[in-house]
Amino acid sequence: MTLDPQSRFKLSDKATFRSVGDNGVILNTATGQIYSCNSTAEAFLRHMDGHRDLGETADAVCGEFDIEREVLLSDLEELLTYLQSEGVLDHIDAEH
Repeated sequence: MTLDPQSRFKLSDKATFRSVGDNGVILNTATGQIYSCNSTAEAFLRHMDGHRDLGETADAVCGEFDIEREVLLSDLEELLTYLQSEGVLDHIDAEH
């Protein structure tokens, strides 16, 4: 998947997300599968509200961590692909 900075993502209706300290947990309510997230992924998921695009969300995360935007976007590509394949993340643009 090639990331478009204007793409928008949101958690699937069958997923819930909670921050736990500096990390996060996603629960797939359809399967019971639990996914743990590191602090960077937690910040991304916390800022990913379906209204901000990927670029805006990445900028918010970069404001919290000492990470270059290009490095973060590269890391997010793998995370987003995985979470979509697991059915816990929706690409909003693809729904229209």
